[in-house]
Amino acid sequence: MGQVSDEKWRGSVSSEARRATADQIWSLYKDFFNFHRWFPTLAECSGVHGVNGEVGCVRHCSGSSLPNGSGVEDSWSKERLVAVNEEERTLRYEIVDGNIGFRSYVATVKVAARGDGCVVEWGFEVAPVAGLSLEELVQKYEKGLRATVRKMEDDVADG
Repeated sequence: MGQVSDEKWRGSVSSEARRATADQIWSLYKDFFNFHRWFPTLAECSGVHGVNGEVGCVRHCSGSSLPNGSGVEDSWSKERLVAVNEEERTLRYEIVDGNIGFRSYVATVKVAARGDGCVVEWGFEVAPVAGLSLEELVQKYEKGLRATVRKMEDDVADG
């Protein structure tokens, strides 16, 4: 008989933006239904429930670089926004459905001022993911967040 583990992986990654302020990056990050504009190979992200940016709204994301690493274009997840704090520039979301191998996934994103720029922190708690180690998952997040922040900086600079 199989066993179910209550073990959780916890991790966080961060990336600094030197060419954009915390408020500029936050305004892009909190656009919950349009994350595909920033995340490197996320093909699509759109609202399926609620109002963009309001607690309880749900987005559908699909793309080939989602954490299952399969490279299959039909990888997808549905994610619900569970908390937003404008003052602290934080948002929390959870995966409620999908085929990317995550169970009980919750992430918190915080955008904090640092000098003339900012730092974006992405923390997560997830049940272990089959086929990945925690270190591999953190590496994927580091790469994804670094590329996301660069795209956001470029958009602000071109803006």
